[in-house]
Amino acid sequence: MPISGRATAAGTARYAASFNPAEHDPGKQRLPGHFRAGLGLTMSSIGAGTYLGETSDAVDEGYQAALSEAVRRGCNVLDTAVSYRVQRSELAVGRAVAALIASGEAARDELVIASKGGFIAYYLVRPANPMDYIYEKFMATGVIEPEDLAGGIHCIAPRYLSQQIIWSLGNLGLHTLDVYYIHNPETQLAFVDRTTFHRRMQLAFARLEEEVADGHIGCYGVATWDGLRRPHVAADYMSLEVLVQLAAEAAGPNHHFKALQLPLNAAMTEAATFRNQPVRGEVLTPLAAAERLSLTVTTSASVMQGQLSERLKLLLSKAFPKLPGAVLPALQFTRSLPGVCTSLVGMAKAEHAGQNMALAAYPPEPKVASQLAGRLPR
Repeated sequence: MPISGRATAAGTARYAASFNPAEHDPGKQRLPGHFRAGLGLTMSSIGAGTYLGETSDAVDEGYQAALSEAVRRGCNVLDTAVSYRVQRSELAVGRAVAALIASGEAARDELVIASKGGFIAYYLVRPANPMDYIYEKFMATGVIEPEDLAGGIHCIAPRYLSQQIIWSLGNLGLHTLDVYYIHNPETQLAFVDRTTFHRRMQLAFARLEEEVADGHIGCYGVATWDGLRRPHVAADYMSLEVLVQLAAEAAGPNHHFKALQLPLNAAMTEAATFRNQPVRGEVLTPLAAAERLSLTVTTSASVMQGQLSERLKLLLSKAFPKLPGAVLPALQFTRSLPGVCTSLVGMAKAEHAGQNMALAAYPPEPKVASQLAGRLPR
């Protein structure tokens, strides 16, 4: 049976309180500034990502151990996607969550679990002939019409998104996902005109509202890569204001388009520095626009998957001299930027989780991060 329930305000506040005991209990470590308000919940400033890794049992086991350790250390935001590692990442998250709940180390209402759909998702292995797989799984069953498929890799048709939510819930062993993202929707813009794209997004939002009403997801949003970092004349540019308007047109002012995920790190600072988002007559950065539009922001690639240049590593170390190594200063930069709720970092081994979560004991440094962002190249 799937695990019932979802993240709640009371449950996530309880989880945060367990890491911030009363002042009269000095024996326990406090995590200053680590928990933030987002989506009507209390969310950790460091979230566990599950994108990278080979499609092997060893990596699956590493993720399960890492996610369990992260939750024990103060991470209550777990992020995945049905397409990550041919659905193995979702399965690993599901096993970790089930074990934590069964052991009493966490409760379902304390954890914010997010997944994504949009890219064609294979199961456990990539097929020798992807188009045969797509035809058998989606076209022959009436889930996708040929014109719905963008570039042979991406689909946001309503029936496809509903099917992918069912797959994700099954992999995760859950009754409800807290957040569901349309995965890199700007991919569509390489294959269809903007009018068609907007119509597809509006239909997708309308279906996701139905999924909210049915209790399958708590809210929805978009997880992007390039679309919100590009100039407005770029072919794959997306406007947050337009996306919110499309959700409002689909469902009215009480729509559930509440979440945004986009890359932000010392090598990709556009979300914090590039004014490309018009909102009510003012041109803002993506982070500022998200705040104006009441969207909760989670950052991806928060440490550039460990691939920051030596120059950037040096700048980050100088900006955050108390933090050892290269990963913690990079993560501190991202999680400290105003407007960021949670910064995702890959956690594929238990020791990685322990190292990453050690940062939770350090308060964020928004002034330092903002000053550094203004000096970094974009």
